[in-house]
Amino acid sequence: MPARAIWEGTIGFGLVQIPVGLYSAETRDELDFDMLDRRDMSPVGYQRYNRETGEPVEWDDIVKGYAIKKGEYVIVEPEDFKRASVKATQTVDIVQFADAEAIDPTFFEKPYVLVPGKRGAKPYVLLREALRKAGKVGIARVVIRTRESLAAVMVKGDALVLELLRYAHELNKIDDFDLPKGKDAPKISAPELKMAERLIDEMTAEFKPEEFKDTYRDDLLAFIKKKAKGEEIEEVDVEAEAPATNVVDMMALLKKSLTRGGKAPAAETDKQKNKPRRSAARNEKPAAKAKKATATNRKKKPAKRAKTTRRKAA
Repeated sequence: MPARAIWEGTIGFGLVQIPVGLYSAETRDELDFDMLDRRDMSPVGYQRYNRETGEPVEWDDIVKGYAIKKGEYVIVEPEDFKRASVKATQTVDIVQFADAEAIDPTFFEKPYVLVPGKRGAKPYVLLREALRKAGKVGIARVVIRTRESLAAVMVKGDALVLELLRYAHELNKIDDFDLPKGKDAPKISAPELKMAERLIDEMTAEFKPEEFKDTYRDDLLAFIKKKAKGEEIEEVDVEAEAPATNVVDMMALLKKSLTRGGKAPAAETDKQKNKPRRSAARNEKPAAKAKKATATNRKKKPAKRAKTTRRKAA
């Protein structure tokens, strides 16, 4: 569990109140880069300074201010954010329940884990099991830091997970994008559609998140280490490496994909990527392979002898 909760309060539904702590459910595994001055490789820092005097300002002297008009501010202290609405800042207020399938995935923004606090275990389990049995999620309001968010409270194993949701007005409307639709959409032939469906069927497998990872991060880190050692780096034409966008023969691409068993490079998992390619012959049983090889050799021997004979005659 992370060292400390980023928020503490209660889950409220009806008259039930469950004391909980909110912990981040994600860990960002990103490479850390420093900003440098190319001329002398000195770090470029982020400086807090007074825009009027140009003097640096210490953290203890920095406060939040809301501009009521140009040049006039109201200072908002940390405790003021709670004083504005104590209940809203301390409660995951479940206002309704809904089917999980009813929430469009594009609304999901960031996951957190809700952990029961002191004397919160029993009502926590009650809500968890009730949601599990009903197959529902709780739609709630919650204030984290300075913003009220819409959220979904759902079950994941033994945990109640709080998933922050985007508001509807924060999502761009699909109709605002230039998409192929109606009479302007390209015509797809029945054979093309059937071939695409077959490819989808062959590539369908159980989704196992643990089999995937950020392989680009590994490649980038390996590249950086190679560069640090002063090793020679192969020149690559970046434009040439870019995938082609001018699809000419759709059927030919689909057929080629099917001959690969649907394993296009971009769709491979790490497990598949590191696994040696095996031909159909390698997948055969030893006895079947031996029998097949013997039959093939028998067929080819007469042709080989005739070829050798012709060479001697010449």
